[in-house]
Amino acid sequence: MAGIVVADGCRERSGGLIGGQIGYRWQANQFVFGLEAQGDWADLSNQRVSIIDPLFSTRTKTDGIGLFTGQIGYAWNAALLYVKGGAAVTSNRFSILSTISGAELAAASATRWGGTIGVGFEYGFTPNWSIGAEYNHLFMGNANNSFSIVNPINAAFVNNRISQDVDMVTLRINYRFGGFGAPVAARY
Repeated sequence: MAGIVVADGCRERSGGLIGGQIGYRWQANQFVFGLEAQGDWADLSNQRVSIIDPLFSTRTKTDGIGLFTGQIGYAWNAALLYVKGGAAVTSNRFSILSTISGAELAAASATRWGGTIGVGFEYGFTPNWSIGAEYNHLFMGNANNSFSIVNPINAAFVNNRISQDVDMVTLRINYRFGGFGAPVAARY
């Protein structure tokens, strides 16, 4: 069996996401340590006409992102600067469409695991509430999607290799539980 390898170009997905996180942090002097799980519903997608055959279009979509991380930070007054790292997971769908009708001809879904690193800043504006901003880079690696496509001329086997990295900026508002009965202090 012989074949031709052709790069069909790259895709930049755009869209939005919303989610939440749960975690635990503890503080020793100015240093803060934490564990966190974050889950996001996403609508990140892109569709474009194939450069190999303009009768077909491809669509990629990410509909979920999860992060499981450890954190190390430095706190002063009510502010916290931290770095984080750990595991990442994404839920993805790759589709081959008819450019003319828009009908989906073939599709593959995959849950992909990788790693993440990030940095963030948080500020406590009350004893239990804080706001923050965070940047994460997800390293999701490569995945192969295989399709068997039958057309009137011949049957073809298509192997599509997809590389995925995600750059994510998150704005967050947090409620911290605990500290009941403790005196109010300007401590993170």
